[in-house]
Amino acid sequence: MIFDKALPNWLSWLPLGKVPAITPEQAAQSMEQYLFVDVRTQLEYKKNHIPGAISLPLQQLTTPRIRQLPTDKPIVCICLSAHRSKPATRKLIKAGLDTRELEGGMLAWWKFKLPTEASQ
Repeated sequence: MIFDKALPNWLSWLPLGKVPAITPEQAAQSMEQYLFVDVRTQLEYKKNHIPGAISLPLQQLTTPRIRQLPTDKPIVCICLSAHRSKPATRKLIKAGLDTRELEGGMLAWWKFKLPTEASQ
Protein backbone atom coordinates (compact mmCIF):
# COMPACT_ATOMS: atom_id res chain seq x y z
CA MET A 1 0.00 0.00 0.00
CA ILE A 2 1.42 3.37 -1.00
CA PHE A 3 1.40 6.07 1.66
CA ASP A 4 -1.94 7.87 1.76
CA LYS A 5 -2.12 11.41 3.17
CA ALA A 6 -5.64 10.59 4.40
CA LEU A 7 -4.52 7.92 6.89
CA PRO A 8 -5.94 8.36 10.39
CA ASN A 9 -3.33 9.96 12.64
CA TRP A 10 -2.79 6.87 14.84
CA LEU A 11 -2.30 4.66 11.78
CA SER A 12 0.37 6.93 10.32
CA TRP A 13 2.69 6.00 13.24
CA LEU A 14 2.74 2.28 12.41
CA PRO A 15 6.00 1.00 10.91
CA LEU A 16 4.07 -0.88 8.23
CA GLY A 17 3.29 -0.26 4.59
CA LYS A 18 5.29 1.66 2.06
CA VAL A 19 6.54 5.22 1.94
CA PRO A 20 8.71 6.89 -0.70
CA ALA A 21 12.24 5.49 -0.36
CA ILE A 22 15.77 5.85 -1.67
CA THR A 23 18.40 3.11 -1.66
CA PRO A 24 21.63 3.59 0.27
CA GLU A 25 23.60 3.48 -3.00
CA GLN A 26 21.45 6.21 -4.57
CA ALA A 27 21.68 8.40 -1.48
CA ALA A 28 25.46 7.95 -1.21
CA GLN A 29 26.01 8.93 -4.85
CA SER A 30 24.49 12.35 -4.30
CA MET A 31 24.72 13.01 -0.56
CA GLU A 32 25.01 16.79 -1.00
CA GLN A 33 21.56 16.85 -2.66
CA TYR A 34 19.73 15.62 0.47
CA LEU A 35 19.12 16.65 4.05
CA PHE A 36 19.59 13.49 6.14
CA VAL A 37 17.41 13.44 9.26
CA ASP A 38 18.38 10.68 11.68
CA VAL A 39 15.36 9.74 13.81
CA ARG A 40 17.20 7.25 16.03
CA THR A 41 18.02 8.05 19.65
CA GLN A 42 20.77 10.53 20.49
CA LEU A 43 22.94 7.65 21.73
CA GLU A 44 22.56 5.72 18.47
CA TYR A 45 23.31 8.88 16.47
CA LYS A 46 26.42 9.72 18.52
CA LYS A 47 27.88 6.24 18.04
CA ASN A 48 27.62 6.29 14.25
CA HIS A 49 25.72 8.31 11.66
CA ILE A 50 25.82 9.49 8.07
CA PRO A 51 28.13 12.51 7.67
CA GLY A 52 26.12 15.74 7.75
CA ALA A 53 22.98 14.08 9.12
CA ILE A 54 21.04 15.97 11.75
CA SER A 55 19.72 14.20 14.81
CA LEU A 56 15.99 14.51 15.39
CA PRO A 57 14.77 11.51 17.40
CA LEU A 58 11.32 10.28 16.41
CA GLN A 59 9.75 11.21 19.76
CA GLN A 60 10.98 14.81 19.26
CA LEU A 61 9.53 15.10 15.75
CA THR A 62 7.00 17.78 16.65
CA THR A 63 5.42 20.44 14.46
CA PRO A 64 7.67 23.24 15.84
CA ARG A 65 10.80 21.13 15.19
CA ILE A 66 9.57 20.23 11.69
CA ARG A 67 9.08 23.92 10.89
CA GLN A 68 12.76 24.52 11.76
CA LEU A 69 14.00 22.07 9.12
CA PRO A 70 15.55 23.54 5.98
CA THR A 71 13.34 23.12 2.94
CA ASP A 72 15.91 23.68 0.18
CA LYS A 73 16.66 19.95 -0.22
CA PRO A 74 14.63 16.74 -0.21
CA ILE A 75 14.77 14.99 3.17
CA VAL A 76 15.91 11.42 3.76
CA CYS A 77 14.74 9.93 7.08
CA ILE A 78 17.10 7.42 8.66
CA CYS A 79 16.73 4.92 11.47
CA LEU A 80 18.33 1.58 12.24
CA SER A 81 16.19 -0.75 10.13
CA ALA A 82 13.61 1.47 8.37
CA HIS A 83 10.88 1.04 11.00
CA ARG A 84 11.06 4.38 12.82
CA SER A 85 11.76 6.18 9.55
CA LYS A 86 8.39 5.15 8.07
CA PRO A 87 6.25 7.14 10.53
CA ALA A 88 8.78 9.99 10.43
CA THR A 89 8.58 10.09 6.64
CA ARG A 90 4.79 10.10 6.78
CA LYS A 91 4.78 12.96 9.30
CA LEU A 92 7.16 15.09 7.21
CA ILE A 93 5.19 14.44 4.03
CA LYS A 94 2.01 15.41 5.85
CA ALA A 95 3.78 18.67 6.79
CA GLY A 96 4.35 19.30 3.07
CA LEU A 97 8.05 18.38 2.89
CA ASP A 98 9.63 16.39 0.07
CA THR A 99 10.66 13.32 2.08
CA ARG A 100 11.66 9.70 1.63
CA GLU A 101 13.14 7.04 3.90
CA LEU A 102 16.52 5.37 3.60
CA GLU A 103 15.64 1.89 2.40
CA GLY A 104 16.92 -0.64 4.94
CA GLY A 105 18.10 2.09 7.33
CA MET A 106 21.58 2.25 8.81
CA LEU A 107 21.84 -1.56 8.66
CA ALA A 108 21.77 -1.34 4.85
CA TRP A 109 24.10 1.71 4.85
CA TRP A 110 26.67 -0.22 6.93
CA LYS A 111 26.26 -3.34 4.78
CA PHE A 112 27.47 -1.37 1.76
CA LYS A 113 30.30 0.15 3.83
CA LEU A 114 29.19 3.69 3.03
CA PRO A 115 30.68 6.68 4.89
CA THR A 116 29.84 7.26 8.55
CA GLU A 117 31.13 9.36 11.43
CA ALA A 118 30.77 9.44 15.20
CA SER A 119 30.02 12.36 17.52
CA GLN A 120 31.75 13.06 20.79
